[in-house]
Amino acid sequence: MNLSLEYKIQEPKVILDKNPVLILLHGYGSNEADLFSFATELPDNYYIISARAPYDLQYGAYAWYAINFDADQNKFSDNEQAKTSRDLIAKFIDDLVANYPIDANDVTLIGFSQGSILSYSVALSYPEKVQRVVAMSGYFNNEIIKEDFEKNDFKNLKIFASHGTVDQVIPVDWARKTPAILENLNIPITYKEYPVGHGVAPQNFFDFKNWLAL
Repeated sequence: MNLSLEYKIQEPKVILDKNPVLILLHGYGSNEADLFSFATELPDNYYIISARAPYDLQYGAYAWYAINFDADQNKFSDNEQAKTSRDLIAKFIDDLVANYPIDANDVTLIGFSQGSILSYSVALSYPEKVQRVVAMSGYFNNEIIKEDFEKNDFKNLKIFASHGTVDQVIPVDWARKTPAILENLNIPITYKEYPVGHGVAPQNFFDFKNWLAL
């Protein structure tokens, strides 16, 4: 099958007519094997699909978009690449639904870092394709969401966001702005913080698994 992104897949252990899916989106400089290490710990009734970002950084490292530095070491995200990745992920969801017995009304994106930033972007640009987002160690970047996204219908979307209080890569202050933005759009959000750096605390994993089961 030639889908729009490379991926790893774990089939559900409990087979239904159509199964829900968890799509894992890794961070900058990682690959599809990273979050896939969670797969055995996730619920048995889901397809677990871990996607590889499209931009190759060499040596098994990939990115959803480039991060560039200027002479003063200021960081810039390549928003055009991010938008391309946003639309690739949206197409990837369609590809998966077309090729596997996946319930198109039960799609969850689980993103870490850059994958989390993209998860917000995809879900708010295409809320008809995504019902839930788990956004870990990321933030809301409205510059990579489709124009006029505020007019979209978000009634079936809900979000779990989390962040480490001592994150040295993406400041926790950036993440703390997200709940108010989503609440203004009437999107239900559960927001939690953990005393860790740029990573997933065991308690964070436990909390989002419980949230998925609600």
